[in-house]
Amino acid sequence: MKYKVIKTENQYKEYSKMLEELVTADFKSKEMKDEIELLTLLIEKWYEENNSFDDVDPITLLHLLMEERGLKAKDLVEILGVSKGLVSDVLNYKKGLSKDIIRNLSEYFKVSQEAFNRPYELATK
Repeated sequence: MKYKVIKTENQYKEYSKMLEELVTADFKSKEMKDEIELLTLLIEKWYEENNSFDDVDPITLLHLLMEERGLKAKDLVEILGVSKGLVSDVLNYKKGLSKDIIRNLSEYFKVSQEAFNRPYELATK
C-alpha cells in the first residue's frame, strides 16, 4: 500500500510535499488525479483531527500556514491572483478577506473555509 492514514506530523509534511508536486505537474494522468484526491483526503483528515484553529484569528492562521510552507507575501500574490498591495493590507490587518480569497486560501492550504471565514479585528488607522 503506497499511502496510509497520517499519524505523525512528519508524515503529514511528507504527504503535503508530495501533493504539492502532483498538483503542480504539467500533465496529470487519471492515476495522478486519483492520487491527488487520496492525498487531499488523508491530509484534510489529519488536519481536522490535529489542528485546532478555533483560538487563532484567520490572519494569524495564514501567517502560520505560510511559514510552514516557506511562503512569502509575493507567493500569495501568485496563489491568489491579487495585487501585492492587497496581500500586504490583508497580512497587516488593514483589509478583510473576501469570499474569493477565503476560497482560494482554503483550497491551496487544504483547510476548511470556516478557518478563514471568522471575524477578526482590522487595524485602526
